[in-house]
Amino acid sequence: MADTVAGTTAPGTPTPEHEASALGIEAGGWVALAMLVVFAIALWAKVPALIGRMLDARIDGIREQLDTAKKLRAEAEALKAEYEAKARDADKEVEVLRESAARQAEEIVAKAKQDATALIARHSAMAEEKIAAAERAVIAEIRATAADAATTAARALIAEKHNAGADQALVDKTIAGLGRLN
Repeated sequence: MADTVAGTTAPGTPTPEHEASALGIEAGGWVALAMLVVFAIALWAKVPALIGRMLDARIDGIREQLDTAKKLRAEAEALKAEYEAKARDADKEVEVLRESAARQAEEIVAKAKQDATALIARHSAMAEEKIAAAERAVIAEIRATAADAATTAARALIAEKHNAGADQALVDKTIAGLGRLN
């Protein structure tokens, strides 16, 4: 060890410029030879074809996934278009319903105004009829009261101023008037 520490090498010790060799082939040659053997075995076992088939299968799987994705995308776009159309139709239908409801509300309000006006007219007519009936009843009552008063006054006057002679003259006059009617 002392020799290596001093930086000199002992005779018979391999130096870094000289590597060990076997059968006249150095270490790098053995590595190359091993690689050639591995490549030969791989070619003999058809590993590249196997790797190619695996890659082809993987590519086919990816293609199928892409085709499925394209189909799904097309279906999604079709569904989107369908639902957009349905949404537009629904918006149109909502607008039609809104207009119809507004028109019906206007018709209901107009009908209610018309009915209210007719109801007011009927109530006014009924009130006027009641007032007229009340007026007729009051006038009839006043006439009856006036007739009673006139009868009472006439009775009082007749009783005061009328005597048996006046009665005889009145009866004679009435009888004489009866003969003329015929």
